[in-house]
Formats: sequence, structure tokens, C-alpha cells
Amino acid sequence: MNIAVFLDRDGTLNEDPGYLGDPSKVKLYDDVGSALAVLKNDFHFKLIVLSNQSGIARGLVTEEDVISVNNKINELLHPYRVQIDKFYFCPSHPEFSSLEECECRKPSPKMLLDAAEEFSIDLSQSYFIGDAKTDIECAMQAGVKSILVKTGYGKEHLSLLFQENKIPNFAAENFREAVDFLIHDFNGDI
Repeated sequence: MNIAVFLDRDGTLNEDPGYLGDPSKVKLYDDVGSALAVLKNDFHFKLIVLSNQSGIARGLVTEEDVISVNNKINELLHPYRVQIDKFYFCPSHPEFSSLEECECRKPSPKMLLDAAEEFSIDLSQSYFIGDAKTDIECAMQAGVKSILVKTGYGKEHLSLLFQENKIPNFAAENFREAVDFLIHDFNGDI
């Protein structure tokens, strides 16, 4: 069995300008490359991105745009000797898509469970790092530990999660702090 770190994309790994479709606008947050390299190369975690991309359903970006942005992220990670193992994304939104098409949309754990099956992942040992309420809810539904980063939507979504008593396992100021917590937790130091 493998262990994974599931990752949200926009607002977690990279700045979120809204409906990101232009690869030239991809800007990784500080320390994302080096932190992912530690997870992958030192701890051998699978790195899997799970991303809602409703801009496709809204007609603001194409599936090809999303794939180009994903490829750009791996290109930017190349100097750190790390790659995302797979990018999953849900192109749907309830206002523009059928309920069936929205089954993959976080907070649904469908993308996460599909990845777990494809990569033989032990969910009880895995983690999810994201900046949104839907990321934490997805993690909780799938039984993986959740880390909310206060980048992207993180700060405002943290209070929403607390109001609903949906408390992430950890809230981090940034991606590096999230990964530091994850490593200490995984090693049993916490």
C-alpha cells in the first residue's frame, strides 16, 4: 500500500487569480517545490492533486487550459526533482452541470477515492492539504487527516469550518508549515 498527500491546487500550491487557464500566470507559493520534494523523495508519498475546475463548466477555461496549467506546475517543480503523480480535476458546477456530472466535485470524496483505488493508497495513513472548506470536508469524508493552509481562501474558510464544528487536524500559515506538521505527525513526534 502507498501513502499519499492529496493536494488542492489553486490557493494551496499556487496563487489563485481566479479561473486560472494561462500557464504563464502560474506562480507557485514559496517553499512549495522544496516541501514537495521532501514529501516525495525523503518520505515516498504519492503526490496527488484534487481540484475543482468549474471554470470549464462556466465556459471561462477549457479542459486543455487546465491540463496546460497542470503541466506548467510540474515544469516549475522539475528543478526541485519532484513531480505531481497525477492531477484529478472536476470540470462541473451545479449551476451549469447535472447532479451526476457534479459527483466528482469536492467536498465529494469521489476524486480522492478514485485516486486511492488507482494508486493502492492507504487512506488511514494519508493526508490532504488544502485552502478551502470543501478540501477539509472531502478529507473528513474519506478518512484522511486534513491540513488547512491559510493561503488562498484558508483564513476565511477556517472560521466557517469552526462554526460548523468541522475542525481540520491542523491549520498552517503556509505550505511549508503544513508539510512540517505533516512530517512530525507522520513520524509520531506530535
